[in-house]
Amino acid sequence: MLITPLVFHPIYSQLDLPVRHRFPIQKYQGIRDALAQKGVPDSSFFSPSPLNVDALASIYDPGYIQQLTTGTLDPKAMRRIGFPWSKQLVERTLTASGGTVLTAELALKHGKALNLTGGYHHAFANFGSGFCMVNDLYLAALKMLQSPNVDSVLIFDCDVHQGDGTAKLATNNPAVYTVSLHGEKNFPYRKQQSDLDFGLPKGTQDRLFLETVEEAFELSIRACQPDAVIYDAGVDVHVNDDLGHLEISTEGVYARDHFVFSRCEDLGLPIAAVIGGGYQRDIDALVEVHLQLFKAAGVL
Repeated sequence: MLITPLVFHPIYSQLDLPVRHRFPIQKYQGIRDALAQKGVPDSSFFSPSPLNVDALASIYDPGYIQQLTTGTLDPKAMRRIGFPWSKQLVERTLTASGGTVLTAELALKHGKALNLTGGYHHAFANFGSGFCMVNDLYLAALKMLQSPNVDSVLIFDCDVHQGDGTAKLATNNPAVYTVSLHGEKNFPYRKQQSDLDFGLPKGTQDRLFLETVEEAFELSIRACQPDAVIYDAGVDVHVNDDLGHLEISTEGVYARDHFVFSRCEDLGLPIAAVIGGGYQRDIDALVEVHLQLFKAAGVL
């Protein structure tokens, strides 16, 4: 029986945050539990290892990585990230990002794979931002490019917030093609230039959204002719999201994800998916929206 690999570690949801902190840390374990309750076997899950700090420092700014992992970042830099520093935060960050790299490896072997976290696209080479410390999407692209069968990787980012860190990191790497579909009047207020950017107005509903997704995907396929795809399936586009400002229904989220998976299958492209952002305070409702990705991938 063919399985779709799912990548998860309990540390994804293990982070002590201040009361009423904006980040819904419980959602990752919530997704894992919901998948189990719906009959997804334990054998579908793969457990990642933390990234090696020295290897990470060879790719991103070594000074930043050293300060981040030792707790010596300037307080202003930590405020920009949005989390209080802790050893637990560092271990979670390294493991979650390692999960996306593992997902990329598994996607090349199995055709598709999904990480139950990921999408830390606001992290740059030398600083973190917006709950993102290490840019896992770019690392996953570099991992895919190590395969002899992969010369070009498409990062297709449908999170409501522009993938600014990813765009900047890939600026001088023609093998990594970045596409961002996002709310135009949303964080980050200073946008970077992806290879293709599609800014959506506040209040965008399903029809325009799905038309734009299809246009963006087809344009990017023709432009870069990728050998593999990394998909950031953020659900902060949802109508009930606290931070999104778009009006996409749960059915619209499913249609988006189904389109991306179906087109990758049609084209014979391996796809590594991450769940991306989603900021409803009602964790059960948030998990239900994230589950659309797993339905679209044929896991459920």
